[in-house]
Amino acid sequence: MEIFLNVPGGNCSLQADFQYGFFTVTYSLVFTLGLPGNILALYYLCQSRQRSRNANIYFVNLSTVDFIFICLLPIRIYYHNAGNNWIFGDMACRITGSLFYANIYLSIGFFTCISLDRYLAVVHPLMYMKLKGTRFSLILTVVIWILCGAVILPLILGGPLGNENSTKTSCFDGFSTSAWQDRLAPYNTCALIFGFLFPFAITVVIMPIFARRICRIKSSTHRKVALRIIIFILVVSLVCFLPYNVSHLLYFMMKLDLILDCACAIHIYKLRRITLALVSLNSCLNPILIFIPYLSRRLNAPCAKQTYHFQKANPTAEAPSRITSPPPLPNNLEPVTILGAKVEWSVL
Repeated sequence: MEIFLNVPGGNCSLQADFQYGFFTVTYSLVFTLGLPGNILALYYLCQSRQRSRNANIYFVNLSTVDFIFICLLPIRIYYHNAGNNWIFGDMACRITGSLFYANIYLSIGFFTCISLDRYLAVVHPLMYMKLKGTRFSLILTVVIWILCGAVILPLILGGPLGNENSTKTSCFDGFSTSAWQDRLAPYNTCALIFGFLFPFAITVVIMPIFARRICRIKSSTHRKVALRIIIFILVVSLVCFLPYNVSHLLYFMMKLDLILDCACAIHIYKLRRITLALVSLNSCLNPILIFIPYLSRRLNAPCAKQTYHFQKANPTAEAPSRITSPPPLPNNLEPVTILGAKVEWSVL
């Protein structure tokens, strides 16, 4: 589908013919890997041992959002494989398109909640234990869903979200500059600020503090689990969420006539199509986050929370084995923080 942008000196044609095959292959891969992965994750999270965890509600909602997104992919695969031609009707376009894009920001929101929950558990364990006795996690989850609904419901009910011409009908694509400036500008501004910038800033601030405290934990098993989760969160954020939102911001600026160079506009359009496909990878990668602690425990066979060392005084038959407790913690290490970190990562 060819899109034209009004620039000084005439129209600028925006094309990216590679997108049809690229979307089809990427979404097919995400559907193939993500559907069984999220079903298995939801089954695992519904086990009685997992339901008792404070952060379980964030993981369940993240997997649910990913599952809904993946169920919409066959429609998107057909749409892109047909050359971005929508045949399922206007209301289906509004609902599926809104849910499709809502998944991106819901995933970012619950990702941030998980990061914040782990940060409090390790860095501020006393505060974390107090919050565990409240409905803080449930309230925060409900707030996220309400905010998402407040954005997508007016978008769905506000009129058609497609663009029809003589040969094709697009869905959530090919909007005119006037549509971007009048109808879509408030939604995109809220999505970029509250859906990405604010949550991403929280993650950027707490992650260095989180990583520094984790490096002070002497238990190798818990430290490895924590560091793997930190690395996973950073990789998904840098590969999936950050590139898409940066390209979307540039595309939004282009539609607001803040970027008028034709060559630059062509590159921005192509970059946005690539990042739009890549952002979907988070839906098949997120189950790995849930199973990192379980796989780490299986691979490393961690011991109980308290560790003892077996030692012999002299290598003689008369000297029996004796048990000594671990050496005392260094003065600069907080016992309550270490205990809290060990407990939280051991039951994750």
